[in-house]
Amino acid sequence: MPKPLTVAALATAALLTRRALRRRVRVSPLWPMPALDPPVSGRPRTRALRLLVASRETVADGVVQLRLEGAELPRWEPGAHLDLVLPSGLVRQYSLCGDPADGSSYTVATRLVADGRGGSREVHEQLAEGMELEVRGPRNRFPLVEAPSYVFVAGGIGITPILPMLRALPEGTEWRLLYCGRSRESMPYVADVEKLGPDRVTVVTGVPDLDALRVPEDAVVYCCGPEGLMAAVAERFERVRLERFAPRTSGGAAFEVELRRSGRTLTVPADSTVLAAVRAELPDTLYSCEQGFCGTCQQRVLEGEVEHRDELLTDAERDDSMLICVSRARSDRLVLDM
Repeated sequence: MPKPLTVAALATAALLTRRALRRRVRVSPLWPMPALDPPVSGRPRTRALRLLVASRETVADGVVQLRLEGAELPRWEPGAHLDLVLPSGLVRQYSLCGDPADGSSYTVATRLVADGRGGSREVHEQLAEGMELEVRGPRNRFPLVEAPSYVFVAGGIGITPILPMLRALPEGTEWRLLYCGRSRESMPYVADVEKLGPDRVTVVTGVPDLDALRVPEDAVVYCCGPEGLMAAVAERFERVRLERFAPRTSGGAAFEVELRRSGRTLTVPADSTVLAAVRAELPDTLYSCEQGFCGTCQQRVLEGEVEHRDELLTDAERDDSMLICVSRARSDRLVLDM
């Protein structure tokens, strides 16, 4: 008969083998075939915070300011923004316009866009003092870089990321600001901006004359505002940094997308998006902002060349993934890990 120690050793080895096999099968149900890498869709870009809407204030016609309070909030620098997860589940991005040294609250402002996609209306009509709100971030795609001099161009609500920049500039820095809007009453923080440099700030109601704007050769130009204003600034000046909270709207040709895991091939029309085509076949595909900012719809690209139109992914991430809500194909065909 086998010795008791031998039996115990064999039983232990068998138990360990079974556990290892179960772990291996969980990693790859098709084992011993190689495991597929997990898809990236739906991974949160930053951790979520639950903040209190401590105050709500009208700071211009059609513009509401929110102060969001919490404990030991992540630090931020001028140009950063927050993702607000609204009660309906919509995610919208708003620039931080308060004091970066305040570790107990964030301040954002939003203009009501009557013909928009519903986010600003929800902020104006449903968010009230005392409510809790889920917030992600801060994130900064519009940082203030060191430069000999600066020219800032803001259109309406586009002043929000620029205001903290002006306050953060070291004493003696050469800068100028062109701030334009429909009327003074519709321009948030206009009085605060004018106090920062009466001889450096030009406030214009109506269409600004960009050709008259003096930009030193060594200046960095920062611009945030309506798409038409940003396009005009980018066309006229070099070393321009833009802050967009809407996807680029340039068109494109139709192309095919193969969903490798699902074994399906789709056609993406010229006037639609990869996300829309994919959700017609896979309705549970995760998405949120539909503007290329939040990262929820990020998917791994296995083959093909991508025309990236997002404002989020790093260069390294763009090597093998895309945000399917806004980005398209440069080639006739893409293969996604879906």
